[in-house]
Amino acid sequence: MTAPRVVLVGPMGVGKSTVGELVAGRLDCAFRDTDDDIVAEQGRSIADIFVDEGEPVFRAIEKRAVHTALAEHDGVLALGGGAILDADTRALLAGHTVVYLSMDVEEAVQRTGLNAARPLLAVNPRRQWRELMEARRHLYTEVARAVVATDGRTPEEVAQAVLDALELKEA
Repeated sequence: MTAPRVVLVGPMGVGKSTVGELVAGRLDCAFRDTDDDIVAEQGRSIADIFVDEGEPVFRAIEKRAVHTALAEHDGVLALGGGAILDADTRALLAGHTVVYLSMDVEEAVQRTGLNAARPLLAVNPRRQWRELMEARRHLYTEVARAVVATDGRTPEEVAQAVLDALELKEA
């Protein structure tokens, strides 16, 4: 059975793709992002899927993409910020090496600007980001073997912290 070496979860803008590529490079394996898989399969942006089809349709597409990637990919895998909302996905993640990349709202503002390109943050982005995190934080923690704070760290420092955390878990 194929399984990712590391699965990264966390909120939008935390750096899952950037850190994932760095971790994959350090582990000499491939990187895959399920958001990229969705965009390639659908031929349109995630924001467009949200606007045209609505969140429930997007979540169903996302669930399929995550389940496929978990079954096929043997490198580092980054999941979209809301992928952990699905109970079946969380159950599947239980058998994987999952790292939750965390950050606070001020860091999110600096990194993403909390702009309108994020469909779930279109109105009052700070409040919506806080509400999303209140609803999701326990789910990220539930699936994770390790939590790595990204606040005030460079992507390289976060990638090293991910590797260090996993070494501690396997020791």
